[in-house]
Amino acid sequence: MREPTIARSYAEALFELGERQDQQEAFARASEELATLLEREPRLRAFLETPKVEAAAKKRVLRDALGERVPALFLNFLQVVIDKRRQRLLREIAREYRSLLDERLGRLHVQVLLAREPDERTEREIAEELSQALGRKVIAHLRVEPAILGGIVVRYRDRVLDGSLRRKLLSLRRRMVEAELPRGVHS
Repeated sequence: MREPTIARSYAEALFELGERQDQQEAFARASEELATLLEREPRLRAFLETPKVEAAAKKRVLRDALGERVPALFLNFLQVVIDKRRQRLLREIAREYRSLLDERLGRLHVQVLLAREPDERTEREIAEELSQALGRKVIAHLRVEPAILGGIVVRYRDRVLDGSLRRKLLSLRRRMVEAELPRGVHS
């Protein structure tokens, strides 16, 4: 089985456990906290992923690192992941878990490019307009990209909605070049 498929299977198992215990959000926070910790601490990641370290030591370190901040059932899940030697998939499991939760709650993550930094009101309006247009609760991840000149570029799943000034200018230029100019008319 491919690793993304394996990570998805583990995420689905964790999601089902979270549903039964009504702890989906708590598990999401815990998995994201763990993924962030592994990202920030490459030595911890290397420690967990090396086959030279016994599983019991890995479990102890995770228990000490996460302690009381995560649900006990989540720690039990991590122990199973370690027992199955799948700890290198923990960050991917966290991503897959968030994806499952977002699906269930009807949320859609959208990447939004803007030419300049928006104020809070503009951020809120963008999220509201996109939610209305897409028929789902939109979580907008805004990024400033001056190269688009103005307007907005929206990316979600495999779709791109390009309403940038740059694209409009390029389109106008293309149409002007393609248009047949009458003889003798030059600027």
